[in-house]
Amino acid sequence: MAEFGAILALLNGILWHEYVLYGIVGTGVLFTVWSGFSQYRALTHGPAVVRGVYDDPEDPGAINHFQALSAALSATVGLGNIGGVALAIALGGPGAVFWMWVTGFFGMSIKLTEVTLSMLYRNTDDPDNPHGGPMWVASKALARQNLPRLGHAIGVIFCVCLLVSTATGGNMFQAWNVGELTQEYFAVPSWITGIVLAVIVGSVIIGGIKRIGKVTATLVPFMVVLYLLACAYVLTVNVGEIPSMFVLIVKSAFAPTEAAGAFIGGTAASAFLFGLKRAVFSNEAGQGSSPIAHSAAKTDEPVREGIVAGLEPFIDTIVVCTLTALIILSTGIWNRAPDVELGLPLEPVATAAGWPFPELGAPGDDYFQGERVTLIVTAHTRADGFDRHKISGTVSSNLMGPTIVWDVFASPVRPEIVADGFYRTYVGATLTAKAFDSVKPGLGKWLVSIAAWLFAVSTMISWSYYGEQGVVFLAGQKAVLTYKLVYCSLIIVATLGLVKNATDLDNVLGVGTGVMVFANVPICWLFGYQAMRAYRDYVGRLKSGRMGPDHPPPQLDDLLSGRDVERR
Repeated sequence: MAEFGAILALLNGILWHEYVLYGIVGTGVLFTVWSGFSQYRALTHGPAVVRGVYDDPEDPGAINHFQALSAALSATVGLGNIGGVALAIALGGPGAVFWMWVTGFFGMSIKLTEVTLSMLYRNTDDPDNPHGGPMWVASKALARQNLPRLGHAIGVIFCVCLLVSTATGGNMFQAWNVGELTQEYFAVPSWITGIVLAVIVGSVIIGGIKRIGKVTATLVPFMVVLYLLACAYVLTVNVGEIPSMFVLIVKSAFAPTEAAGAFIGGTAASAFLFGLKRAVFSNEAGQGSSPIAHSAAKTDEPVREGIVAGLEPFIDTIVVCTLTALIILSTGIWNRAPDVELGLPLEPVATAAGWPFPELGAPGDDYFQGERVTLIVTAHTRADGFDRHKISGTVSSNLMGPTIVWDVFASPVRPEIVADGFYRTYVGATLTAKAFDSVKPGLGKWLVSIAAWLFAVSTMISWSYYGEQGVVFLAGQKAVLTYKLVYCSLIIVATLGLVKNATDLDNVLGVGTGVMVFANVPICWLFGYQAMRAYRDYVGRLKSGRMGPDHPPPQLDDLLSGRDVERR
């Protein structure tokens, strides 16, 4: 596993080099300016489209605009909002949230562009079962320029990248987080959670995009409202801390954040790096994934669905992720004092391999086999200028009962424990849940656990469809059943304990997200002018009054179920 982790770290470093991040932000700036700040149109015109006043049963497609948005949001509003924000803060500090905002704002224009392109080039040979996404954009657009082989090759590369991202960020990350959270709170082994998740997801995805659309249209509004209500309660309790938290976020985006408690310090560069990575993972702008869901929408106006898609980063990153960040920061869970006192001094011993600390009897009986804990020590100066480090420990059992076995710490400098205590390792969604618990004991255990399950299930459902469309492009419909079986199997694999800490998790997420961006962003650069031309034409007709609502908004139950677009 150590060698595998090293490979992931190497790939992560290549895929997420700082110039790659500059390229993503630059792409968003480009399309923001080119479109004349399309964010405004998404926030003003987008809600009317989602409400169904433009839905037409005779248009090609399988689901209405609301269902398409829900399916795409179910893939973005997920554990990236609960666990991903916690990871960003734990690794990059509060300033990471600022860069999530920046990425979310400019991501709105990227999302509009990539979805519009996919709508322009989607395959509607079967009007009731359309196929779309960057692979179809590359294939069909280059074919029109007499480069069919090149277009197909780019489409194949994108689909391979899509399947890697589907397996990691869209599937295994979700299952891993839910497994960790459920084990932490309910002592249910992660692998059991994996089996349950696999059964639930499998029962939905077998029905295709129409069943996915109906399920997500019900799940997404419910889970978002539930989570926002819980956030509102905690923020009301800590309302006095909110202004200072916004100041901290902005300040930390441009200056180092000093080490304190469980946080070992971070620079503005690390805040930028982890903020952008987590935001791209969370809202998927530039990945080319959500265009696959939007391509199933019933419409004869490609730009209309692109405008709807522009709402995704706003809802996902600027609203939901911000609330999660405020919960974590205002409760102080991110830089808390040690959770458990050591009770006796721990002195490391110098060896050829490094500095091992002696085993420690786990205090109390609420520790489970395999649980991870953390020591904070000072030692050699890191590359970012800070000298604090984390040493992980694992709870194991012997004749003396639960015992903490510490990892050997490699350093030329003797490590010194910062505080007379250690920390229970709260990673991802578990850290967010503990923030809720710190305000209302039990709130995180129940509400965040429920939300995490809902978010994870909805995300895995939508990502299964993304991967399915990649398989259809690569191998045709005949390979879909095999793909679905493999997809559900990976849910179980993710809960077998292969990923144990935040660094490994970040590397897995980074590789999955990075390969998608590398494949999709060049497609946007090559053909983005077509999306911008179509966008200006659409907005011109809208502003001149040549295009308006086709009918009053449908009944809410018809909108949620998709009956408003069923052919009579």
